[in-house]
Amino acid sequence: MAKQVIDLTLTAYHGMRGVEIYPNTSIAREGYNTTQLHLYSHAGTHMDAPRHFLEDGRTIDRLDLQKCVGPALVVDLTHKEPNSFITVEDLAPVAARIGPGARLLLHTGWSHHAELPDYRTHFPRISRELARWLVDRGVWLLGVEMPSVASLQDREELREVHQILLRGEVVIVECLAHLEELPEEVEFIALPLKIQDGDGTPVRAVALVERSEQP
Repeated sequence: MAKQVIDLTLTAYHGMRGVEIYPNTSIAREGYNTTQLHLYSHAGTHMDAPRHFLEDGRTIDRLDLQKCVGPALVVDLTHKEPNSFITVEDLAPVAARIGPGARLLLHTGWSHHAELPDYRTHFPRISRELARWLVDRGVWLLGVEMPSVASLQDREELREVHQILLRGEVVIVECLAHLEELPEEVEFIALPLKIQDGDGTPVRAVALVERSEQP
């Protein structure tokens, strides 16, 4: 069986929130092309380090990379309404498969809103109870299509949900895309840039999927 690589990453472009891209050198002038990149640490598809919401939390350069690579369970949550909470009950059908070392990718379809006005304001998000449940289960990684695991309009919810997950050493990957292309189980890879004392970083997230070779 061959492996198909499926890109789960939003394309970063000049003008995207937190992204500026400028020419630095050119083949015409210097003989080679280079570019100046100005990246917000949580721009586009990105990973949160505990330092993002915990003053003494682990920084992005010290994350356990073992958590960032390996089998992942894709959970279909496309029935969730905008502004709704994703709850423990929503994960009940797959609860038996969620234990220590689990990686979860929550497929809500919200990446299709990435260029729409409601992308950052009306997304479904993780309830506090679910965040605690994931930590209690020993989940290693949580990947979502939304720009955040918690409301960006409610600072207390934003802080609390992130702190629950990050204090529990759950790796958070936000702004994933194309999860509709995935089967229920995949090999997931999302590696952070090794930024000293970083609170987060854009990542290139991919899934490896078994594909039957054509005869």
